[in-house]
Amino acid sequence: MFTGIVEELGRVVSITPVGEAAGQAARLTIHGPTVTSDAAHGDSIAVNGVCLTVTGYEDGHFSADVMKETLDRSSLGALEPGSPVNLERAAKVSARLGGHIVQGHVDGTGVITERVPGTDWETVRVSVPPALARYVVEKGSITVDGVSLTVVEAGDAHFTVSLIPTTLDLTTLGAKPVGAPVNLEVDVIAKYVERLLGHRAGDTR
Repeated sequence: MFTGIVEELGRVVSITPVGEAAGQAARLTIHGPTVTSDAAHGDSIAVNGVCLTVTGYEDGHFSADVMKETLDRSSLGALEPGSPVNLERAAKVSARLGGHIVQGHVDGTGVITERVPGTDWETVRVSVPPALARYVVEKGSITVDGVSLTVVEAGDAHFTVSLIPTTLDLTTLGAKPVGAPVNLEVDVIAKYVERLLGHRAGDTR
């Protein structure tokens, strides 16, 4: 589990295809001295909001294998050597939950459609797939590229968030242009509630 509070802005060092069939899997090597300072094999690190398992680490770098499902459902397939990435280690049970409950299981991708600079913040508008829009509510939580954010406005096919200077300076969201894809993870509690209510509605006992 993660909290959506980015610890470090890392950088992709290399992307290596894995397996015989092209596009089936890839091995990412990422530079991230902070998140690798206490890394161990099998640890979980969120990369742009995607939970990946550490398969190797050395000299401030770590490697993780990314399967086709993850490449298809997230924006990780668009990464290139040199790309900046948001990094967060799995939360400790004893730590404060600074953001919200984040699983690192990307539900889909959106696209930045507008950026409006303000005096002390920037408002960013993001498209959302129709299947995910029902989980996005005003003042609710959403994870964008691994960053825990509060929804300002929720529409049928978009939402807006306000980015404070810290978020603009310390995450990839500060530099992503209009048209850039972003990973989205909606609030898992909303999905569980919907599932439970659906079963209750269909229960004829």
